[in-house]
Amino acid sequence: MRTYIREKSKLTWIVYALEQETKNVVSFNVGRRTNKTLNKVITSLELSDAKKIVTDKLKHYRYLIKKEIHSTKHRGINHIERKNLSIRTHLKRLNRKTICFSRSLIILNAVLRIYFWE
Repeated sequence: MRTYIREKSKLTWIVYALEQETKNVVSFNVGRRTNKTLNKVITSLELSDAKKIVTDKLKHYRYLIKKEIHSTKHRGINHIERKNLSIRTHLKRLNRKTICFSRSLIILNAVLRIYFWE
């Protein structure tokens, strides 16, 4: 999910992983759209012995996730997209057209930590 900090030219990405049965957030990271940002979430999934990781067809995933556990189903990311909509609805700072925004990465990280893990 994409958002910004302070001004719209400073784009920031929120990367997170959902558990398949419970739809709870297992891991998340906030940062620029790079392999380093994605790798923090993927590493935590691999350390927790994930049997399968379902993603969209972004090319970065092919280099970061082992082929044995990586899947790109057509309907595999519906729950993530629904969660994105719920997050944007509940947290005003992540709405697309709003005057509310995050002023620092630390505050955005703290708000997401509270939202995901109460």
